Amino acid sequence: MKYSAAPESMALIGFMGAGKTTVGRLLAARLGWQFQDLDDVIVNREGRSISDIFRDHGERYFRDLENRVLRELATDHKSRLVLALGGGAFVDAANRRVLQEAGFCTVFLDAPVDELFLRCAQPGVIRPLRQDIQKFSDLYKQRRPEYRKCSLHVDTTGKQVAGVAEEIVRALNLLATPGASE
Repeated sequence: MKYSAAPESMALIGFMGAGKTTVGRLLAARLGWQFQDLDDVIVNREGRSISDIFRDHGERYFRDLENRVLRELATDHKSRLVLALGGGAFVDAANRRVLQEAGFCTVFLDAPVDELFLRCAQPGVIRPLRQDIQKFSDLYKQRRPEYRKCSLHVDTTGKQVAGVAEEIVRALNLLATPGASE
């Protein structure tokens, strides 16, 4: 699908391991846009990891915090922002409304659940909701219908990060800013 009018900001959506942060950084550099990772902003503000927030206060506390920070980012941004959301953020209808009202184009990065599970096995990275493959798969199946509400769906299976970024650029009719990294 090709869009006639290029968006001025976008949010990358998807399950754990979809490549939202990795693709987002490359995409922002390619376009000369700012990049923000919602989870990183939360970690910096709280001064502790997502795992610690989950452990100390539970998922509900984290989701409320996530919504507050997303509202701030969406309100404060002017344009030319690539925002990577955590895997559960887009599932919340209030978060989807925030993005829509702020004019974000939403891009769903997808891959088969087995591939996502393997991508999440990075040494030193703790994902509170990555447990066994069955629970992981069940959570993916639960969230996927919400992810499919995005403006654009990109299957990342077997693709290099640069290829995924280029596919998004083409589909959204985006142009790199002069001087941005290619």
